[in-house]
Amino acid sequence: MELLRSRRFIGIILILLGLIALPYWASRYWILLVLLFSLNLALSQMWNLLAGYSGLISLGQQAFIGLGGYALAVFSVYYGFPIWLSIILGGTVSVLFALLISAPIFRMRGVYFAIGTWTVAETLRILFSNWKYVGYGMGLFVKPTYALSFNTIYFTALGAGVASVALVYFLLRSKLGLGLMAIRDEETASETLGVDIFRCKLCCFLISAGVTGAVSGVMYLHHIFIQPYSAFGIDWTVQMVFITIIGGIGTIEGPIIGSFLYVFLHQWLSEYPNVSLLILGSIAIGAILIAPKGIMGTVQEKLGFEFLSPRRK
Repeated sequence: MELLRSRRFIGIILILLGLIALPYWASRYWILLVLLFSLNLALSQMWNLLAGYSGLISLGQQAFIGLGGYALAVFSVYYGFPIWLSIILGGTVSVLFALLISAPIFRMRGVYFAIGTWTVAETLRILFSNWKYVGYGMGLFVKPTYALSFNTIYFTALGAGVASVALVYFLLRSKLGLGLMAIRDEETASETLGVDIFRCKLCCFLISAGVTGAVSGVMYLHHIFIQPYSAFGIDWTVQMVFITIIGGIGTIEGPIIGSFLYVFLHQWLSEYPNVSLLILGSIAIGAILIAPKGIMGTVQEKLGFEFLSPRRK
């Protein structure tokens, strides 16, 4: 067992060293692919934390993407704050907004919770598209990002992706993580055993919102321009759902596999824009029929293999 753990640790270190060294030998195209992979990984890990480990199916994660992106633009352009401080403030704004809506949202269960979160995101989209302060529906340019090199944005995105995996891993090995998984498996029984359901779900919701808001700031360092119809669009959540379901919901490795496949498929299907969504949908349906628990979920079920197990020995 110790030998296996050592090999896994060495493997992770080698992969990280390879990714860190990538900008010094690979082409800009491959650097861009890893950058997109890292951002998708961070976002999907947060959705997986909500849906896969606490049973909160959210269709409104795009609310925090939009808030984080606009916070970056407003604080850096209007007030001249440093880029990195603006990203942190974007995560803070997302946490405060999540705390504000938590009282009414957590009164809803199941599909009503999903619809409620989506409704909140749509409300923000309409609000920002009619708000003069943020340029109405025309959007804003994140001008200070022009001063950043492409490699700087790459390392920031890579750090966000690695940090998201580490956060979920250590969180699930904590007392809070055990409570979240107990709630996911059987909410009534977990409450009987003394798990504070509201506190666990609220902490999970706030963590997911804060990280999503901060990561969206990193993402808009790459996009440079933010506009409400895209920032608050449900496409972001659909993307996270696709990645998590394909890779394996409720597994730490699932979003890693799913993000890799999504970025590959997205680049390949960019040549077929008219049928790209149809092909992605067909792939998702086929994967669900063949492996209902996703790739890593099926591997764990059939082979018992877990590369990043949250279980405490």
